Parts: sequence; structure tokens; C-alpha cells
Amino acid sequence: MQSDESASRGEQFEAAEREAAKQRLLAQAEAERVPVDDTTRAVPDRRWRRDQR
Repeated sequence: MQSDESASRGEQFEAAEREAAKQRLLAQAEAERVPVDDTTRAVPDRRWRRDQR
């Protein structure tokens, strides 16, 4: 029984670590997010195709 309890505690600890890591990633992504109004439409640059012929 002792090993089952420690394994369960280990799994709970890992789940908590994963959740904390996920929250850190989401917070970082939100901090780095660029509002749609601040973006410009990308214009495809097809010059590289001429160079490959």
C-alpha cells in the first residue's frame, strides 16, 4: 500500500507541475500577444522562385 500512495502523490505532483507550466506558457503568450489592429497583412515574396529556376 505504501508504494501506491507514494506513486499517487508523485502523479499528483507531476500533474500540478504540468498545470503550473501550462499557466506560465499561457501568461507568456498573452504578454507577447500582438493585437490584431497592430498587425499588417503579409505580402508574399515570390522573388525566391525566380532564383531557383
